[in-house]
Amino acid sequence: MTENGTPARGRITRVALRLGLAETTVEKLMLMRKKSGVTWRIFNSNRLGMAGLTILAVFVGMAVFAPQVMYVLSLIGGWDSAYGPFDVVAPRGSGIAPSPDHWFGTDLRGFDILARVIYGSRVSLEVGLVATVVSMGLGSAVGLLSGFWGGWKDEVLMRITDVFLVIPWLVLMIVLATVLPGGPSVGKVVLVIGITGWSSTARIVRAQVLSLKERVFIERARAIGAGDYYIVRKHIFPNVFPLVFANSILTVALSILSESTLSFIKLGPDPTKVVTWGNMLQDAVDGYAIINGLYIWIIVPGLCIVFVVLGFTFVGYALDEIFNPKLRKR
Repeated sequence: MTENGTPARGRITRVALRLGLAETTVEKLMLMRKKSGVTWRIFNSNRLGMAGLTILAVFVGMAVFAPQVMYVLSLIGGWDSAYGPFDVVAPRGSGIAPSPDHWFGTDLRGFDILARVIYGSRVSLEVGLVATVVSMGLGSAVGLLSGFWGGWKDEVLMRITDVFLVIPWLVLMIVLATVLPGGPSVGKVVLVIGITGWSSTARIVRAQVLSLKERVFIERARAIGAGDYYIVRKHIFPNVFPLVFANSILTVALSILSESTLSFIKLGPDPTKVVTWGNMLQDAVDGYAIINGLYIWIIVPGLCIVFVVLGFTFVGYALDEIFNPKLRKR
């Protein structure tokens, strides 16, 4: 590169002309590409992060392509057809042990447990991701406004946040799931988890905003006439977002555990309409799986929950290392 970056500037100009974009837009895209490459190299060097990403890729693929996965397994196992989560495949053999036709056996209703585990990953992951979006969105909004406004508004928002922080998480979920109108549904579970999981995020974001709004670049933005909305949107939120994103990965794991807990105590989605790993565990309890020696009813969905939570946790640790350079190994 020559002085003043002439070759680089010429390359950006040529790309901009070819794509019909502004030079500043192309420059931003090239900078993003460079940063993403650096980020991937750091993530790739983290063994826990890669292990977590591999685990999540397996479960996400299983959830997205559940019918195709069951079809392939039926070809391998030599079954007559690929079972679905609500196909009564063994009406006279309900609660049977694992066999060549049913690798994990069937439950009390005659449903194939393998099919229910695979299809159950869809709802469990969906609830975890959507509830995290609700929780992170609410917590980020409260934290941003509280930290940026200050004064009595900050006091009011933080006292509300403290109320949600001091009430035990499980008790609050049970109360909300019980008192909210409507029957058991996925949407209700998502709302309950989102409402109960935002307070810690609000505290974290507020602390970061309090630090950022005293920085020199914020004072300069005010000096040139930038409004509050512009400052929050252009300067504060972009600097808070990496922290929120890293925290959201760990929140997904907590949301999946929360859904499993609610389903296990029969406050989750209707098990006759929706299959989740949590209500599979509840079915195992209702069927006296341990007394009857059918441990696989508990082990399979339980291990799925453990591995998915572990995968999100590993990825979260890796992202913490990326967004916080002090944590990187020297």
